[in-house]
Amino acid sequence: MIKMWIKTFRNGKIVKQAVYRSEEKMDYAQFHLHIYEACRLIDEPSPVIVKTHIFNYAKYNYVKFLPEDFVEHVDFDKMIVENIAR
Repeated sequence: MIKMWIKTFRNGKIVKQAVYRSEEKMDYAQFHLHIYEACRLIDEPSPVIVKTHIFNYAKYNYVKFLPEDFVEHVDFDKMIVENIAR
């Protein structure tokens, strides 16, 4: 089961947040699809995902995206996706 807490921050405060759930088992080859679906929940564009993002999520159970990780303009300082499935 996949359970991600996605939240965007502006000036250190949470602006948007949601919990993305999927009954699938985590497959890091499909990580970008889960991030895409989680971003749809908060109506934000999905970031460009590189290996470092996947490694950070796998190792530390969270990943941080900055505005420069997005192709489109975003109205927040950072986006954090945290693994909350235990």
